[in-house]
Amino acid sequence: MEFIVGTILEGKVSGITKYGAFVSFSGGGSGLVHISEIANSYVNDVHDFLTVGQEVKVKVLSVTPEGKVNLSIKQTLPQEEKPPLRKPSPRPQPPRESPDQTKRPIPEYLSSDQGAVHGPSGDASFEEKLKLFMKDSDSKVNGNKLYAERKSNNRRRK
Repeated sequence: MEFIVGTILEGKVSGITKYGAFVSFSGGGSGLVHISEIANSYVNDVHDFLTVGQEVKVKVLSVTPEGKVNLSIKQTLPQEEKPPLRKPSPRPQPPRESPDQTKRPIPEYLSSDQGAVHGPSGDASFEEKLKLFMKDSDSKVNGNKLYAERKSNNRRRK
């Protein structure tokens, strides 16, 4: 039997597996309906929807060069009324800072007043920026180490 993609055929369920069902046709040939193509709802067990010998309408999804036929029962069923997609609610905006709130300090290596005109473009040289970055990074790492030590010492005391 020649299978043409998109055609709707009638056949009988000839076998059921955990991943789908095989459908045989009266004109010869058979194909597989994958578990995801059985129903519009979630299918946990194929036996809940199909039985061996049951007549089903299927749509030919594809035919592989080896001759395997992929079928769908779901695409022959009437489309369920889907609720209209709702627009996602806008994300809450973070509160704006008032001028009197303290802001986090800008690291030295990013501040514009550091490293006056040394490079050809008028910015601080790469080496100077790297040195400032490493200094700032080391101080943060040391602060984290102190915090971790205090935290572990508190656990030991209990």
